[in-house]
Amino acid sequence: MKSRRTLCIVTALSLLAWVAASAQSLGAVAKQEEARRKSVKAAGKVYTNDSLHTEPGPSTPPAAAAATEPANSQAAPAPAADASADAKKDEASWKKRVATERESLERAKSFAEALQSRINALTTDFTNRADPAQRAQVGNDRQKALAELDRVKKEIEAHTKAIADIQEEARKAGAPAGWVR
Repeated sequence: MKSRRTLCIVTALSLLAWVAASAQSLGAVAKQEEARRKSVKAAGKVYTNDSLHTEPGPSTPPAAAAATEPANSQAAPAPAADASADAKKDEASWKKRVATERESLERAKSFAEALQSRINALTTDFTNRADPAQRAQVGNDRQKALAELDRVKKEIEAHTKAIADIQEEARKAGAPAGWVR
């Protein structure tokens, strides 16, 4: 038993000595780094806030844009009036209209997914709360999020319908199908 313990101690000490002998000292590492830095000719490119281009934000946020839209559908006969003007448009204008509507649709879908995640979190939070006042506050927040989700779902339907309408309008105007895909 004693010989086994002695063997373990000797093995451990020899491993420690080997690791200590093979390791570089901090001074040697510092000298190597200094030599490496002297051999580097030019520093890399430095990016600052001034060198980055700023992108303009959206002109109106999605919630504000929906609030400024007319409430009734009779106030928007503009697409029918513009139908004859759109018939003469070229490929770029058709593609731009469809791309804009698809971007709006994707943005609305992303917002709906985020709202659904928030609703799920609020539902979990509501279930885990014992204090009635806190439950009421979380319940109100959840109801607001549900109402907003309903509005966004209607917005998704409107964008989907608008894409279909643009495609139908292009078909009637004789534009190739590839222009509105």
